[in-house]
Amino acid sequence: MSLQIFLQGKLLAIDEFLYSPTQNDHDQVFTGRSHWIALLSEVLPRALLAELGLAKILLGSSGGGQFLVLLPEESREEAQKFLEAAGAEISALSGGVLKLIWSVTENLGDWSIVRRRLTEEMDRRRGTPGFFDAAHSMEAGEEYFATQLGMKLRNAESAAWSPETPGRIQIGEGKHVWTLAWSAADALPFARHAAPSDDGIEPASTAELASRAVGLQTWGVLRGDVDNFGIRIRRAQTVEEHIQLSVLYKQFFAGELEVLCSMPEFWRKVAVIFSGGDDFAVYGAWDSLVALARELERLFHRFADANLKNFDGPEGKTISMALALAPSVDASLGAVFEEAGQRLEAAKSADKDCIWVLGRTLEWKQFAEAAELKDSLTRMVADFGVSPQYLRDLCGIYRETQSKMSKRQARRTGGERPWRYHRRIRRILGAARTTGPQRGDFQKAQTALIADLIGRSAVTVKLRPAGRVALEWARLSAE
Repeated sequence: MSLQIFLQGKLLAIDEFLYSPTQNDHDQVFTGRSHWIALLSEVLPRALLAELGLAKILLGSSGGGQFLVLLPEESREEAQKFLEAAGAEISALSGGVLKLIWSVTENLGDWSIVRRRLTEEMDRRRGTPGFFDAAHSMEAGEEYFATQLGMKLRNAESAAWSPETPGRIQIGEGKHVWTLAWSAADALPFARHAAPSDDGIEPASTAELASRAVGLQTWGVLRGDVDNFGIRIRRAQTVEEHIQLSVLYKQFFAGELEVLCSMPEFWRKVAVIFSGGDDFAVYGAWDSLVALARELERLFHRFADANLKNFDGPEGKTISMALALAPSVDASLGAVFEEAGQRLEAAKSADKDCIWVLGRTLEWKQFAEAAELKDSLTRMVADFGVSPQYLRDLCGIYRETQSKMSKRQARRTGGERPWRYHRRIRRILGAARTTGPQRGDFQKAQTALIADLIGRSAVTVKLRPAGRVALEWARLSAE
């Protein structure tokens, strides 16, 4: 039996490539780029095995910008030529921004030793001067992304690859063809739901998605990332465990996003940008993205409990997200996507198992509290006839407190005296209301609302971050 080798491939500078400016059709080009990235690390290893005449079972893991395959030693040189050709065209299409690098090592020793050798060679290749071609113009690639991999791919039944264009994903026809799906065994796992336009012919534009929002008519981008996923993968004791974990996470994001987005409350208001090995991105009406974040976190928690309970430690068992709202209806999808990424990085640097939303980073428990408080805030308008302006007035209390109180004062005093807020909030809500059959219910709702906003301490008060998010949420819903 011949010696076997592991080959690991990785795409570098993915974010830089997605954020790169475009000349025309900004949203179409951005969508095409994200589809290309999502499919490259699925198609390339499968095409490599097919070109070498090797069994599909030698595919280890794929997706999320990287892949791992097992090859016979005799295929090393041919694999090298295949990847060099693919890497050259990938660099050309991306204007020299996106890089394909790879490492190879023998299948000898424990998996931890094999993984270390792969990582060390990958690091050497990453830092090799002159390893990549010079930068190319992005103009040729933009047409390909906009016309072939933009919205057109949303309705395609299959994707293909040919040796004549080794860095391109083709639609429908090519030397090697794979079905596009997320559930079939031999298909490429590709989440691609897109809310339909008003005429049902093509995917909805960001302006159409904004018009479908409840309250303020705007749209946004929601991004999520598994906390400490890399640590969880590095702790795998065997290659089989490594592959099992990689496939589990990938299938979760591809499958759950497709199912969730097809639900009645989401299918006309949300579109998938990509689903990766440990992350995802979607865009759509802002209110639907908030609801989608809550539901996806619930599903991920259930997924972790069911599949990761035998793994020690919290790594890879929680997820963090960030929601960025478009500054205007005609804002660039790529720009809002980039802002969501920045907010996500900031949230994960400060905490884990959290969400950045409407100006604050909240733990998921706090986010659930904010949702309940938001319902209480909107109930004051719907059930008791309080003016919607009260939401803006309450937001003003938070802003005043932050501007008047320094952090040093807050630490020294523990907060402001509560009766000031009780008096102001009652005045804002209309405490003089004394008539009507709902007077008792109104007073109970008012008291509960004050307690939720400023806490129940009789001595000091600290305005809660969840309350600030709930106020913004309710205000946007009432716009």
